[in-house]
Amino acid sequence: MNDVRRRGPVARFFVGLWDTVNFTRRLVFNLLFIALLFLVVALIGAGDRSAPLLERTTLVIAPEGRLVEQYSLDPATRAINRTLGDESSEVQLRDLLRALDAARTDKRIERVVLDLDGLQADGMASLREVANAVARLRASGKQVVAFSEAMDQKQYLLAAQANEVYLDPMGGLLLEGLARYRLYYREALEDKLGVDMHLFKVGEFKSAAEPYVLDSASDEAKQADLFWMNDVWQRYLVDVAKARKLDPQWLATQVEQLPAEVQAANGDLAQYALSHKLVDGLKTREEFDELLTERGVADVDEDSGFRQVSFEGYLGHIDRAIKAADLRPQVAVVVAEGSITGGEQPPGTIGGESTAALLRDARDDENVKTVVLRVDSPGGEVFASEQIRREVVALKAAGKPVVVSMGDLAASGGYWISMNADRIYADPSTITGSIGIFGLIPTIPRALDKIGIHADGVSTTGIAGAFDVTRPLDPTVGQVIQSVINKGYRDFTGKVAEARGREIAQVDAVARGRVWSGAQARERGLVDELGGLQTAIDDAAARAKLGKPDDYRVRYVEKAATPFERFFADVAQSRIGGALLRDSDLARGLVARMLPQAADDLAFLERVMQARRSGMPVKALAHCFCAL
Repeated sequence: MNDVRRRGPVARFFVGLWDTVNFTRRLVFNLLFIALLFLVVALIGAGDRSAPLLERTTLVIAPEGRLVEQYSLDPATRAINRTLGDESSEVQLRDLLRALDAARTDKRIERVVLDLDGLQADGMASLREVANAVARLRASGKQVVAFSEAMDQKQYLLAAQANEVYLDPMGGLLLEGLARYRLYYREALEDKLGVDMHLFKVGEFKSAAEPYVLDSASDEAKQADLFWMNDVWQRYLVDVAKARKLDPQWLATQVEQLPAEVQAANGDLAQYALSHKLVDGLKTREEFDELLTERGVADVDEDSGFRQVSFEGYLGHIDRAIKAADLRPQVAVVVAEGSITGGEQPPGTIGGESTAALLRDARDDENVKTVVLRVDSPGGEVFASEQIRREVVALKAAGKPVVVSMGDLAASGGYWISMNADRIYADPSTITGSIGIFGLIPTIPRALDKIGIHADGVSTTGIAGAFDVTRPLDPTVGQVIQSVINKGYRDFTGKVAEARGREIAQVDAVARGRVWSGAQARERGLVDELGGLQTAIDDAAARAKLGKPDDYRVRYVEKAATPFERFFADVAQSRIGGALLRDSDLARGLVARMLPQAADDLAFLERVMQARRSGMPVKALAHCFCAL
């Protein structure tokens, strides 16, 4: 028989206290769970329930973030960042284009306002696509009005397409031309730190790695850069002058005389812009809102005072109008944006395996009849580029035409993945070419000497351990590396010659690592036609004989979001969910703590060196640091 000892009064007190605390804890957590459950049900039931789009609505396009071909964050994180006002947001080029094109024929949209101060753009080609869309909108008879508190020359390229451009009296606008300056590290690395950088390359114009071995740009790099930059700048002047009904040469002269002209305007940049006919008037935001209220329909529920729909809101209306099931044949668009590296990579970076898998999905999908490869890349690893190129070849072998549309940048490895397409389109201001190969090997024995560390040991052969960065680079090993680089260049030019139907000598004459504008590349046979994404889509559809635009649909082939990401994005974008995340400090704290944070991407060269340590001792690179 067990002896059950009776607890004393003190023990009973603490046991009772613990039971009370335990009960309270369970009760609180159960209540929180029930409340959360009711909230989720309410959000699902409520949905977005955005207001219907009324007649005589003004579409306000005020994008915030970097203009990209493809989002680099998942839908849930994007929705939360947008709700919480995170400035590190992104704007998809395709979304801007479809909003502008939809507004052109939407009878409910009376006018469009461009507020572009928050838009950040890397290159000119994508901006020219948007500018052309604005010009088409204006030509349709829809009024386009632009407003800015202060904008740069890239934002102004879009604003200039409007019927009217207004600038805040305290704002500014300067057209200054194009420039490209880089930092050079040779003295710091070699003289100060004792790190020796060994560069192996083919092509006197292949300047991507120059900053690590020189103190300033080579003459070849300056010559090549100035050649394509002048072409892009002259085109910019023509585009702005045409939109503003100005003379391009007069505009170029005003840019050259900018210091004296600004001084004559007593440093008033807004007055300078007005007197030079870059803008049509100076207004504060309140005065601008009053103007739109007079022209449109007053709405006391809007802070601006007039009936309007936001860029994001209008996209929602467009998306809800799309039919759920669409069995028409498809033009698949695969986006290749960012540096090219091996393996599986997230959106915004091109992975040799992940991007190849998207092309393979398009090949295996019976509904996909043709593919547009949208390229915006400075290149990267040769082998990863080759993996993607092989999938392009496989698509063509499967009877599915492939058309490449080059964005801001399709250079080096970006050209490698493009060259086998049935047709290559580029904007005149696209940066492309850079057909060349390089390898960069650092060694650090002198750096170790500075702190009293020395490497020593033995090896069974003369080559064993030769790629150890703690040892000086043996000249014979340098010969091995240069041979690998030479072979990579022969592969590159040989594949270009075969794909483009040209002699290797002809390709070599325009290669050597030299960068060209899209227009210059077309003159040299590296690009077939000048045109934007829509032109490439039209061509792909015609090659597959899909008929008129209404007879097929365009679908972007991307990694699908998880069910949780889609659900959370819908919650965050709903009115109730948005208010909860925006106004609740508790919710903001929970989101910050509980959502997985994506690790910062490693620098391109660091990734390459890491890959080298894990296997291949010599890696050929087809990369171009040639963005504006």
